[in-house]
Amino acid sequence: MNRSKDLDIIAPDDPIISPKKPTIVTYKPESPSATLSPSDEVKAEDNTFKQEVYNLLGHSKSSFSNFLVNPKVLTFSEQDEDEVIYLAVRPHLISNFSWIGLSILMSIIPLFFSYLNFFDFLPISYRFSAVFFWYLITFIFSFEKFLSWYFDFYLITNKRIVDISFNNLLNKHFAQTDISMIQDVSSSIKGIMGTFFNFGDLLIQTASEINQINFEKVPNPQKIIKLIKELQELEKSSQLGGQDD
Repeated sequence: MNRSKDLDIIAPDDPIISPKKPTIVTYKPESPSATLSPSDEVKAEDNTFKQEVYNLLGHSKSSFSNFLVNPKVLTFSEQDEDEVIYLAVRPHLISNFSWIGLSILMSIIPLFFSYLNFFDFLPISYRFSAVFFWYLITFIFSFEKFLSWYFDFYLITNKRIVDISFNNLLNKHFAQTDISMIQDVSSSIKGIMGTFFNFGDLLIQTASEINQINFEKVPNPQKIIKLIKELQELEKSSQLGGQDD
């Protein structure tokens, strides 16, 4: 009896195994290290603290606000490249009522010129010129007061406290102290208007050449003190972290 050729290859009891498809293994390079550079770490800390500032102080988007939290477009000439402004404060809007009232009074005075006899001897052209110059002086006075309020800022950054004030358009005052130099912060709210609208003076005692910086008639002085305390704690923790390293 002839043996089948297939019996020499496979026995009846042996399992039939189909050939496996070849598996393709792709090589994936390892992802770069997730460690951040020192500048990226500083930016991450700043962004985290910015959110804490939002939670602590709130937020206002109006450029005419007297309480700007994390302003995006505000800068100053003495600002460092890595310096972040957390809070920019102007004197409270109520503090402008004195010069606004005076400007209104000055603007209505010419309406009574016709009732005054000492202008009768002047020609009409001279009377018109007098009224024109009166309104010009009133406009210059009001505009200068507005610019002084608009560009007067008390700034709190990640590095320092800054006081920028314009006594007039040609006279700029700049004072600053580092966060680490602050020794004591106190506030004073006086009068019915200050209590009702929650604004007052903030006195910052320092150990630098400038003994004190005074924020005058600023809104929410208690919140400003909390922010300064948070920055002092952050400064202390960063110093302790640097010593541990």
